[in-house]
Amino acid sequence: MSKKYGQKLKLLYLCQYLLRGSDEEHPVTMSDMIAYLARQDIAAERKSVYDDLDALRQFGLDVQDKRLGSRTGYFIGQRDFQLPELKLLVDSVQSSRFITEKKSLELIGKLESLASEHEARSLHREVYVRGRIKAMNESIYYNVDGIHDAIDKDRSITFQYFEWNVEKERVLRHDGQRYRVSPWVLLWDDENYYVVAYDDEAGLIKHFRVDKMIGIRQTDQPRRGAEDFGKFDMAAYSDSHFGMFSGSVQSVRLAFDRGLAGAVIDRFGADVSLVPLDENRFSVTVNVAVNVQFFGWLCGFGMQASILAPDSVAAEMGRHVAAIAALYNNND
Repeated sequence: MSKKYGQKLKLLYLCQYLLRGSDEEHPVTMSDMIAYLARQDIAAERKSVYDDLDALRQFGLDVQDKRLGSRTGYFIGQRDFQLPELKLLVDSVQSSRFITEKKSLELIGKLESLASEHEARSLHREVYVRGRIKAMNESIYYNVDGIHDAIDKDRSITFQYFEWNVEKERVLRHDGQRYRVSPWVLLWDDENYYVVAYDDEAGLIKHFRVDKMIGIRQTDQPRRGAEDFGKFDMAAYSDSHFGMFSGSVQSVRLAFDRGLAGAVIDRFGADVSLVPLDENRFSVTVNVAVNVQFFGWLCGFGMQASILAPDSVAAEMGRHVAAIAALYNNND
C-alpha cells in the first residue's frame, strides 16, 4: 500500500477499529490506535490521530474518552443500537419459527457486527421457546421481502400454495393453479407470517401462510381492493381468526369466570367490554371466526367458559365436544 493511498484510508480504518474494538468497558489508548494502523501498513503520529478523532466527532461519531491511570482511553459511546436493544433483536430472531437455523445464524452475525467485539460475545445467546419448530424452508425469508416489495410498488402477485400430506410431501392446492391476489398487509400471528390480501377472483379478503407460498411473482397489474381495505380493521381481523384458521365470522356472546378477565383481555384487547353476570362471572360479546381453533381455545378453560349466544354456535360447540368424547368412549 502506497503511503499516499494509506493516508486516505486512515480515517476509515480508525473508525472501524473504534466501532469494533472499543466500548465503555474496553477503551483503547492512543498507542493501541497507532499500533492498529501500523498493522494496516499506515504510519500515524499522535497529532494526526487526535485530528482524526476530532473529524470523527464532527461527522457524528460519539467518540468519548476516559482516564486510565496516567493514560487516556477512547471508546464509542452512543451507537445506532445499544446492547440491550441488540439482545432483544437476537432473542427475537432466535425464537422466530419462520426463520431457519441457518438464516438465524447469519442474521445474528450481522447484528453482532453492530456492537463492539467485546459486547458481541454477550449476544451468543440461546433462547428456548416451548414448542418452537424452526422453519424448514429458508425461502420464507425472501417471500416476505417479495411481498413487501409488491405492496410498496402497488402490484398484485401470483403464487402456488401447498399443504403437507402424511408422507411429508408438498401437495399443491387447486391442482397447482396459481393464485392471483392483491397483497395489503403482512401479519405476524401465533409465530407464523401471513399475508392478508384481496382475492381478485373471489372478491374477498383472505389470508395465506407465507411459508406455504411457492414461486411468488410480482405482476404488472395494480392492486385491487383498496375500498375494502380502506374500512378494514387489521387488529379485529387478527383477534377474530383464531390461529388464522378460516371460518364464518359471527358475533358471539361468551361467559367466563371472573378469574379469566386477563386471558380475555389478552385475546380481544383492552377495549373489550366485560359485563358482570353475577358475583362470579362476566360476559363479552365479540366477533370471531367460528372454527375448531376457536372451540379449542374455549375448551382450554374447561367449565370456566361457555357460549351464551347464538344458539347455533353453542350447538356447534356441543357437537364438537361430543364428537371428541365419542372418539375416546369408543375405546372402552
